[in-house]
Amino acid sequence: MSDSLIVSVIAAEGVTRIQDVVRKITRDFQSSGTVGAPVWLSPHRACDIPVTLASPELAEILPRGFVHAGDGVDVNVIAAANRRKKLLVADMDSTIIGCECLDELADMAHLKPQISAITERAMNGEIAFEPALRERVGLLKGLALTALERTYNERVKLNPGAKALVATMKKHGARTCLVSGGFTYFTERVAKAAGFDDNQANTLLDDGARLTGAVKEPILGREAKLAALKKEIETLKISSADALAVGDGANDLAMIEHAGLGVAYHAKPIVSDAADAAIVYGDLRSLLYLQGYSDDEIVE
Repeated sequence: MSDSLIVSVIAAEGVTRIQDVVRKITRDFQSSGTVGAPVWLSPHRACDIPVTLASPELAEILPRGFVHAGDGVDVNVIAAANRRKKLLVADMDSTIIGCECLDELADMAHLKPQISAITERAMNGEIAFEPALRERVGLLKGLALTALERTYNERVKLNPGAKALVATMKKHGARTCLVSGGFTYFTERVAKAAGFDDNQANTLLDDGARLTGAVKEPILGREAKLAALKKEIETLKISSADALAVGDGANDLAMIEHAGLGVAYHAKPIVSDAADAAIVYGDLRSLLYLQGYSDDEIVE
């Protein structure tokens, strides 16, 4: 019996040492099975190395030794079968966009150090998400609603590759959903900007002019993200193996572990340790390379 795998090698933009990494991995795997010729998905940026292992047990051992090549190159060992997914479920803050919206709102209220500290602990899994969200939002009581618009216009930017990720998967028939423990004010706008089919998040309560310091209950956190993933899988009549989930924080863990391809994106260690693949250096196009898309197939 043999296991067919792909060693995915992806370099961050501007990194030139990917050729050396590909050669080293090819040598390292030759003692464990049959190594195919490298397939370049993107010149000097993304390469697939097909590997057929001599025994299935090696599939559980080898990936742990290759996940981090360091110095701007991400290396992940993934199954060769069923690579292209039919569903994308993505976290928003620090995944699809480059900031934490709540922290940026806090900056408008001159409370960023206090609120960011709570955010960091929640994303690391040190404290439960729901009470942490209530505490942070409570500190924003009285903040003018105009601060939300300013935060979106001045602070919220799509991460590189976000539009390409969504557009390419949609072109190839996938459904795309943005799920967040953040707020609908931002997910609705980010989903539209990136091209997502749907979005889900919490709702900030206000009195018509200012935030009340409360969130509509029930709060949507880790379990709500998992529930959203399962609902989409059921609606599409696909299996979890057909889904890709991506995120960076502890409240993304459940959906990342349930999806056929769970990706930790520039993530906290607790997430990287549990995910099927980790992108530490690359941008969001890396999720397309993990699925075997070449540059010619990517929609910019």
